[in-house]
Amino acid sequence: MTLNRRHFLAATAAATATASLSAPMLRAQGKPRVVVIGGGAGGATAARYIAKDSQGAIDVTLVEPSRTYFTCFFSNLYMAGFTGLEDIAHTYGGLAVGGVNVVHDWATGVDRDTRMVTLASGAVLPYDRLILSPGIDFVEGAVPGWSVAAQNAMPHAYKAGSQTQLLKAQIAAMPEGGTFAMIAPPNPYRCPPGPYERVSMVAHVLSQSNPTAKILIVDPKENFSKQGLFEEGWEHHYPGMISRIGPDFGGDVVEVRPDSMEIVIDGEVEKVDVANVIPAQKAGRIAELAGITNDAGWAPVIPATMQSRMDENIHVLGDASQQGDMPKSGFSANSQAKVAAMAVRGALTGSKVFPARFSNTCWSLIATDDGVKVGASYQATDEKIAKVDGFISQTGEDANLRKATYEESLGWYAGITADMFG
Repeated sequence: MTLNRRHFLAATAAATATASLSAPMLRAQGKPRVVVIGGGAGGATAARYIAKDSQGAIDVTLVEPSRTYFTCFFSNLYMAGFTGLEDIAHTYGGLAVGGVNVVHDWATGVDRDTRMVTLASGAVLPYDRLILSPGIDFVEGAVPGWSVAAQNAMPHAYKAGSQTQLLKAQIAAMPEGGTFAMIAPPNPYRCPPGPYERVSMVAHVLSQSNPTAKILIVDPKENFSKQGLFEEGWEHHYPGMISRIGPDFGGDVVEVRPDSMEIVIDGEVEKVDVANVIPAQKAGRIAELAGITNDAGWAPVIPATMQSRMDENIHVLGDASQQGDMPKSGFSANSQAKVAAMAVRGALTGSKVFPARFSNTCWSLIATDDGVKVGASYQATDEKIAKVDGFISQTGEDANLRKATYEESLGWYAGITADMFG
């Protein structure tokens, strides 16, 4: 029987999770099997940790269509020339060496009754536990006039790689004094690549190559993360270049016309030279196909184990999950992956499971050596992953501290990618 809301209520979730972790999975023959869909910060980390820490006791398969993974984090820095494309590109050889069976294919279906994943090639993968970390997809029609068919004219650049290269090239080709427009996303959204760091990086490029150009942010949100820090930085580094239209002035009533390179803000037409459209988001498509998303398009999870609230044999990580207070970041996905990996090992082998602990830090670069950050630690409650304490950079910090914050982010990048890919 497929589990659903009636059979797996939040009120009994903690007891169900405890029971599933208290005894190992008993199989008549062979090793227990874990299939991981999505090879980003959540999926790659989970696959690596399960394979490494189970010491071969669990058969781990990672399904990821891309042979080269480009991190969304630091992709904004690539557009501004602070890092190269090759520096944010990673392959899966280290995972294969570490015992993970890496399959480069698309997952096209999940049969929860038979515990089978179907691939685009026609292959079928059985599982005892399934981990979904598919990132985000866009809500169709979220920005009137825009669809993925228009992404070459008006890139989103929210899945790093070719879209990031395209947007960088469009910025470089802007006419003197031209206009770059960003249609910012509503909450919740994947970050990074943070919209406001991206604005900063575009401004950095334009201030050097096209100083009379303008940047227009059309934003449906009343406020945004690290707003005071960004606005202070923009005024200091890029005075007069950046304007933002919030919902009070029509930022939530916008349509785009890719063929004519126009955006319409509350009925007013603006001609632009580059338009970065970042629509509303939802969990990656495979989560919906598995039947574990809610009406908002996200996958609710049990905080202590990252198990789906609709199916105890599926865990959901990172951007796709609806888990509480953690932002949708690579750091968060990596942190959640370690909790899920431990829970899966406990369920399948009887290994010890420790209480879940989570953490996150998000760094943003505003200008050369001007880095800021926000972060927090979290714990699992019955209802959600709850914030325990936090920190944030302050306005008015001296240049040495901001430079140290940026350099800290470089160390973090090296560390997390090694943690993900081995």
